[in-house]
Amino acid sequence: MRRLLLCMALSSVVAAVHGAPRLLVGNKSADTVWSLDAGSGERRAAYAAGPAPHEIAVTRDGRTAVVTTYGHQDAAYSLTAIDLGDGSTRTIDLGTHGRPHGLQLLADGTALVTTESSGRLLRVDVARGAVTGVADVGEGIGHMVAVSRNGAVAYVSKIRAGTLVRVDVATMRATAERPAGAGAEGIALAPDGTVWVTNRADDTVTVHDPESLEIRATLPSAGFPIRVVFTPDGRHALVTNAKAATLSVFDVATRQPVETVALAPTDAALHDTLLGSGPLPIGVVVDPARPRAYVAISGADRIAVVDTDRWRVVDHWTTGREPDALALVPDGGSAP
Repeated sequence: MRRLLLCMALSSVVAAVHGAPRLLVGNKSADTVWSLDAGSGERRAAYAAGPAPHEIAVTRDGRTAVVTTYGHQDAAYSLTAIDLGDGSTRTIDLGTHGRPHGLQLLADGTALVTTESSGRLLRVDVARGAVTGVADVGEGIGHMVAVSRNGAVAYVSKIRAGTLVRVDVATMRATAERPAGAGAEGIALAPDGTVWVTNRADDTVTVHDPESLEIRATLPSAGFPIRVVFTPDGRHALVTNAKAATLSVFDVATRQPVETVALAPTDAALHDTLLGSGPLPIGVVVDPARPRAYVAISGADRIAVVDTDRWRVVDHWTTGREPDALALVPDGGSAP
């Protein structure tokens, strides 16, 4: 009840503008998710998200945001579902599966969630609030998850093991595991189906065959590469380098570097984060409707707004404490 009142109170201080695109930002140290106007950066709402929100996914109708609540010193064992219309929240209990982190939603709204403390990939019925499937991905800290376009296959990166795991979603069974690189973390599927993995301790991005998981290419990305996403046209891969505070831009077809974008604001005070001290950009999302990418600068409490036509930072927006997870609510979604 207290969380519900907090969400409603914070949402009521701003005007509810429906139909405009929104950027959701998970503030790890503040235990909140903010909703920002994706054009201006103005805060439209704030929601209580549970301890240390790490990843966010939005249902296709734009009505619900699902958040992995990782926990701070003590592990958390739940997801938070936010109704983006009325601001109410509910908790989805994951039982013995702690430290939920990576998150993807399937077309039917089912969530796939990595849980670091149990070494599992969970299938969760968000509407019912129930775990409906469990895949054992083994030791080595299964961290992030990506899903094939048809939803049949999931891929999990494992930080400590430095590997990539392939999981059959129908049977929830791991079918293959192959090396990626030291500190394998960020993961995304290119339009051609290849699996791209950022290896933060190796300063590389590896490109994997989706069936065999064998490495087809290895790309340099200096400075602790931690996330990777693709532009809507599929031409470019964007990699955040946390310790270098840069965004590496690659041509997907040639796998050659295109640009390196400096992300850090010059006017922000920096603070310590889970990864240390510095600007430390992590989460990144690309707007499908306009030439913009948004990057969470966790050590500066800012969002860097990147013009993807010119590959330049054009603005920095204020967030809550230690932003990381980002998600876009589509035009016509119900988020205020």
